[in-house]
Amino acid sequence: MTSYQEVLDFLYSQLPMFQRTGPAAYKDNLDNTIRLDAMFGHPHRTFKTIHVAGTNGKGSVSHMLASVFQEAGYKTGLYTSPHLKDFRERIKVNGEMIEENSVIRFTNLYLEKNKTEKLEPSFFELTVSMAFDYFRTSEVDIAVIEVGLGGRLDSTNIITPEVSVITNISFDHMSLLGNTLSKIAAEKAGIIKKDIPVVVGESSPETNPVFEEFAKNVQTSLVFADQEYRADYSMLTIDGKQSLNIRKNETLIYPDLQVDLTGIYQRHNVPTVLKAIDCLNAKGWNISEKLVREGLKNTIKNTGLMGRWQIIGTNPLTVCDTGHNPAGIRFVVEQINQTAWKALHMIIGMVNDKDQDEVLALLPTDAQYYFTKASIPRAANPEELAEKAARFGLKGNCYPTVREALSAALTNADKNDMIFVGGSTFVVAEIL
Repeated sequence: MTSYQEVLDFLYSQLPMFQRTGPAAYKDNLDNTIRLDAMFGHPHRTFKTIHVAGTNGKGSVSHMLASVFQEAGYKTGLYTSPHLKDFRERIKVNGEMIEENSVIRFTNLYLEKNKTEKLEPSFFELTVSMAFDYFRTSEVDIAVIEVGLGGRLDSTNIITPEVSVITNISFDHMSLLGNTLSKIAAEKAGIIKKDIPVVVGESSPETNPVFEEFAKNVQTSLVFADQEYRADYSMLTIDGKQSLNIRKNETLIYPDLQVDLTGIYQRHNVPTVLKAIDCLNAKGWNISEKLVREGLKNTIKNTGLMGRWQIIGTNPLTVCDTGHNPAGIRFVVEQINQTAWKALHMIIGMVNDKDQDEVLALLPTDAQYYFTKASIPRAANPEELAEKAARFGLKGNCYPTVREALSAALTNADKNDMIFVGGSTFVVAEIL
């Protein structure tokens, strides 16, 4: 293959892809990952890593950690998923996406090597292998690696990181990870490894014992970030950043800590980042308070993160957010309620394999709805979504595409109104 578009066509159409087709693309073992890793000479062994899992917040935490390391002068890799606009968002070094030629080179090399191996990897398995190979080629000092789904059987779980981070546990992907918080926690805890410190962002009576048992079994240390750190105050600065007062064991240690990610849920993610940095400093990384402040203040600039309470228009205020499970939607609705608007317009699309009823039950009833669908096979039919939503007092019209829904909302909205776009990562992707 000689063109980037040819490679994308191959990756999207010839490999099972969870983001498009759902659980049918999920592999319940690491066999392909291990064989791919051997095929390319075990690239992940050539650089340091940080592993980040969790139900919500793992993308934000990964980007904030990467930004801090970039500010510290380390050549920093970042692997995340899914992408919003460009496949290459998944694989970055110092905030710059992998070059198209590198994607072409790796894919052609894989196809050549696989003539004898005869592997049948998923899209995600091959993408992880591509990331590790690129980070080796780029000679990164450290790479922040975000888990794709779960942890125990995720393709990223062949690394031995400096620290393992689990942001939180809530309900998502229950058909694959389990239908109780303790079962989901056990899958996430699968990234815990011997002698590698573990930071869990948010503690809970149901999941704490799971993590404690896993850590004890592999003889490693475990800390819960929210038992040491908390954000007790936040406000928006004139230049649009979020200012937090952070306490550690009740002592104010980060007054006016500025974060350019403005979602209120970042109050839970920032303590996780700070505790992870404590663990890294204990291993000799020497990340100063100044570097932490600069990293959190410049996360978007340094890493290119998109889709987290992102303002995409004013007059009317237009915001998108990738929160899509009940826990994420609760924060979204809380922030909508804290925002000034005359009338609220909600552009909502979801996927078929989510608990739609539980999400719909959380959405505000005092809004005009624009039910729509992203252009992926997993997307729920807008008419069926609207029918379900009506049972929860949500009323509106249906639109076949996200763009048409946004156009209708912009036509109907007054300059003092608010338009929110979300319900699915893929709806946000099409807006951006």
